[in-house]
Amino acid sequence: MLLLIPGPVTTDARVKAAMAQDYAPWDNDFRQAYRQVCDSVLRVAQAAPDEHAALALPGCGHFAVEAAIRTFVPQGGRLLAPSTGAYAARLQRLAADAGRIAVPLPVGAAERVAPQAVAAALERDPSLTHLALVYSETGSGICHDVPELARIAHALGRRVIVDAVSAFGALPLDLRDLPAVDAVVLTANKCLEGLPGAAFVVARRDSLEAARGNAGSWSLDLADIYEHTLQPNAGPRFTPPAPTLAALAVALDLYHEEGREARLARYTANMRTLYDGIGALGLVPYLPPALQGPIVVNVRAPDAPTWNLQLFVDALKRRGYVLSNFYNTEQPTFRVGCIGAFGPDQMRQAVDAMGAALGDISITREPAASGGFFPFPLTA
Repeated sequence: MLLLIPGPVTTDARVKAAMAQDYAPWDNDFRQAYRQVCDSVLRVAQAAPDEHAALALPGCGHFAVEAAIRTFVPQGGRLLAPSTGAYAARLQRLAADAGRIAVPLPVGAAERVAPQAVAAALERDPSLTHLALVYSETGSGICHDVPELARIAHALGRRVIVDAVSAFGALPLDLRDLPAVDAVVLTANKCLEGLPGAAFVVARRDSLEAARGNAGSWSLDLADIYEHTLQPNAGPRFTPPAPTLAALAVALDLYHEEGREARLARYTANMRTLYDGIGALGLVPYLPPALQGPIVVNVRAPDAPTWNLQLFVDALKRRGYVLSNFYNTEQPTFRVGCIGAFGPDQMRQAVDAMGAALGDISITREPAASGGFFPFPLTA
């Protein structure tokens, strides 16, 4: 099966093989491997080891997003959170449930966050101490210019938290050049092409030291996790998803062999193959080409009486391809992930399978037009 979802993703056979044994989390060899994984994540973030730490948590990206908000935003604190889609809405809820005040900034469903709007909102309200951003909004497929927005926040004396869960490892990120960023959240199972179960926060050491006592949760206290890492021969604080981390070690080796720019180029080729292919099937992408990011493509549901998302997913699965059986857009869509250990030839075959699956549910369409892609500096 080829997973065409925006995570978990299809993985290399060598990554899967690393899961096929048992690991003792407190064994000294595993402790060393654990520290090496964290160091490798820092390298992907282009972070300075003397200024940043990579902290691992068990679980999904939402756990790490909540941990970052709890740790770096004091109880009752206020953060500006652009409403970019479903995952920004989840971030806002996590903040509210943690007793923090997320102030939404309206953003159109088919718009990028406007730098001038962020600057104006921060200038209007000096009580906003943080800016919280979703880098790649998988609900829509739009990627926002997080480095530029972080620089604006820095110029205005604000701190930044980045949900980079579906962006990390593909989209540009150089933490040495973004001193306002307190935390970047990521998981093993997206663009790093590892397996699910492990989340990370790459955070500034000085911000962690200043955040002791903020979290109100022992499990989600990044400052406490950081303090644990300072102990001699430190390993995980609590029992980690050891097989997932062992697989991630292999995935990170493969990542560094490929390189970020090459990985982004492969994902972009996957996206363009898909985008053009669905147009040839008569389907309409949710986003115009100029806004379409390389991580996930949302496709408008066919306006046909026989359309049924689950039946389409089932028909495609019979052909060896797995899609999400839900959507996060206002209008009905289906979404297709462009990330994972595969290339455009496999995506081309997947598009052919989509055409056959549509036939299974009695839908045929005329080809739709397509256009040019992004004026967005994804390769910067």
